[in-house]
Amino acid sequence: MEVSNLILVRHGQSEWNKLDRFTGWVDVGLSEKGIEEAKSAGEKIKDTGILFDNIFTSILKRSVQTFDQINKIFNIPANFKKDWRLNERHYGALQGLNKQKMRDIHGDEQVLIWRRSYFTAPPKLDKKDVRHPRFDKLYKNIRLNELPDSECLADTVKRFLPYWHKK
Repeated sequence: MEVSNLILVRHGQSEWNKLDRFTGWVDVGLSEKGIEEAKSAGEKIKDTGILFDNIFTSILKRSVQTFDQINKIFNIPANFKKDWRLNERHYGALQGLNKQKMRDIHGDEQVLIWRRSYFTAPPKLDKKDVRHPRFDKLYKNIRLNELPDSECLADTVKRFLPYWHKK
């Protein structure tokens, strides 16, 4: 029986993680700490001795930068694939807002529900809002009905699972 390995790496700390802001699909880069975290992940992965056939990331800058830092540690001769369906969940109208301010306004319990509930999505982003992905060049070739206004975790799974099974 053939053995396969799957290594999942979360992106390093982003500039907005550092500022305690809801990020979602906003394309922000890594902080200096995030770059160091990615390098550390690279060292750990290198130490496993595992060889790779494929590398997958979302199209978001912080994910690609994380892979780039890992790849600087050891050059991975593998197929590199980026896809928007691997983006993290879309935080809707919360994107860009400070998490603590949202806790102060809506309470800790409600913010925790928005962040961790499998079936409860954050408030939707209006399709006319300039923060909506339809206005972002990263998604110019994606049909509007495929772009979320907000996502709960179940929505995120529904988005990425078909891609996962296909690839």
